[in-house]
Amino acid sequence: MDLDYPPEAETFRGEIRGWLEEHLPAGWGTAGFSLSAEQRAAFNAEWTEKLFEGGWICAGWPAEYGGKGLTLLQQVVLTEEFARAGAPLRADFFGDTLVGPTILQWGTEEQKQRFIPGILNGSISWCQGFSEPNAGSDLASLTTRAVLDGDEWIVNGQKVWTTQAQYADYIFLLARTDPQAGKHAGISYLLVPMRQPGVDIRPIAQIDGSAEFNEVFFTDAHCPGENVVGGVDNGWKVAMTTLGYERGASASTGWRRFSRELDVIVAEARARGKERDPLVRQRLAAAWSEVKIMQINGLRSLSDALNGTHNAAALGACNKMFWSEAHRRTTELAIDILGMDGQVLRGDPASGVSPIGGRSTARRGRADYAVDELQASFFFSRSETIWGGTAEIQRNIVGERVLGMPKEPSAAS
Repeated sequence: MDLDYPPEAETFRGEIRGWLEEHLPAGWGTAGFSLSAEQRAAFNAEWTEKLFEGGWICAGWPAEYGGKGLTLLQQVVLTEEFARAGAPLRADFFGDTLVGPTILQWGTEEQKQRFIPGILNGSISWCQGFSEPNAGSDLASLTTRAVLDGDEWIVNGQKVWTTQAQYADYIFLLARTDPQAGKHAGISYLLVPMRQPGVDIRPIAQIDGSAEFNEVFFTDAHCPGENVVGGVDNGWKVAMTTLGYERGASASTGWRRFSRELDVIVAEARARGKERDPLVRQRLAAAWSEVKIMQINGLRSLSDALNGTHNAAALGACNKMFWSEAHRRTTELAIDILGMDGQVLRGDPASGVSPIGGRSTARRGRADYAVDELQASFFFSRSETIWGGTAEIQRNIVGERVLGMPKEPSAAS
């Protein structure tokens, strides 16, 4: 890793830091600062508008599509400063980070003009429709079908683990449009309206009553014929682009949420006198070391991206595998430090609780099962080795693409 920030990048950093100081609420980030549920809702609504006016949402996108045309290093500095301040940097994760860049790369000019403005100003919300009951890690086994009928696609099938489906205006999904083609062929990437007859959303309740994930059933749902991204039957290539954005997002800043969480865990250990236990101290030291490895891996990914070196897919797989498994170990340590108190509901029944630094911003759970932040993080970490590519699949990618090992035999062979 050989990465130095040039003077112009640090000048840009100062510009961003000044903007944040001017626009964040007074006292933001200081000890004891907090917002009520009502204040938080008002902040979220106003903040998206401020980000849009400042041009910070998707600032790396070309200027002709509403971005600032920032270089990769400028985008990294921007992300780092927002992460340092603990300030949100996006209107909609799926729109800003996944489908938006995909449309910019693969979409027609008409698609860009139609969807990009709504992504930038936060007026269109999205969800991702890839996984199915029998097509998770083996995504190419998907069976959702789309048949062209005149100038519309008629979609039938089921998607599962669809985050934020209950709030989305559109779903970007994979559907089989040529059932006679090979397993990875004959798949198309469609932008399907969610608010229509024929789309049935069923929340999947978690143990704490929150339901961020959903099942989505399509029964003769309609999709405009022109809403195919990247061409008919070319969806697999387009989807791999989207997954690349998901795994590569915030490579140099992702470690910060784990660092903040570890600070909370260390504080709990001290409050309970557990920091004097040599076994706990050893596990805390190991967790700290893993956070530093995440930071170094992120910088290594950034360095590779800037220099065009190494295998991006394999490096992303290594990073995803490492942080997801490390986070499970850290949250298990947190529950062990809490001891029997970890088995007691410690949250506020009147408000939703988010995992520390997690994606969710409005986890409304059961009032009679109110978990606190550490408990929520423990539950959420159980899913992190699955979504975005299971740890087992990441190992296959590393083994095959880096180590040159033969492909894993299929279950049918």
